[in-house]
Amino acid sequence: MSDLVTRDDKNGVAILTINRPDKLNALNVAVFQALEAHIAALETQTDTVGCVVLRGGGKCFSAGHDLKDIEAGEKLPRPSFQAHIIERLANLPQPVITAVHGHCYTGALELALAGDIILAAENAKFADTHAKWALTPVWGMSQRLPRRVGKVKAAEMMFTAKTYTGREAEEMGLCNICFPDAEFEASADAFCADMLTNSWFSLRANKKLLRDTDGMSLEAGLAHEIYQSEGVGPDMAERIGGFGKK
Repeated sequence: MSDLVTRDDKNGVAILTINRPDKLNALNVAVFQALEAHIAALETQTDTVGCVVLRGGGKCFSAGHDLKDIEAGEKLPRPSFQAHIIERLANLPQPVITAVHGHCYTGALELALAGDIILAAENAKFADTHAKWALTPVWGMSQRLPRRVGKVKAAEMMFTAKTYTGREAEEMGLCNICFPDAEFEASADAFCADMLTNSWFSLRANKKLLRDTDGMSLEAGLAHEIYQSEGVGPDMAERIGGFGKK
């Protein structure tokens, strides 16, 4: 498997690291091919992997889509290749956490938005610079960004190409939590560890409910929750029994 995206498993967390630090983890076709291979494995590993963390190695998460690749003319394995990989990452059964430090620009932001939760360091720098390069998004920016921060704020980001800090991202709801730089990695690890003390069954089932009802009317969403949810997990009796013994 390519080392452009590495995997490290730790206490039920699969950490995927974009490993192209000499290029600020710029996203080329080979990076997405490496990511696809890891996603394919993770889709079948719900018994051993409770959540997935996507991060960048070195100085930043990613500077974005490799502009040199765009200029040279990318050779894609199939049409809309990168968009499909991002969608597949977003639809992993396990919760996906994106851990962002340093640059997270444009294509990298589209990749980060595949996370159910985004954690950021104070030194994070978020921007959508499609307009700067006379490009329009094709990896999900126009759909995922407004769902995260609202249509008006998304329009501001897309129209101005302005850069936002980790704290500003937290204030607008782009990231869930912004941690001090020195505590970022440890805090992200602690966040995942705390989350995984809950039922892995419920984490997957809740993610599926949120995904399946996105865009539904309240009436339709409530009906789906009542009649189409995953129900009771295999660890319910043990968890409730343990609580009663405390």
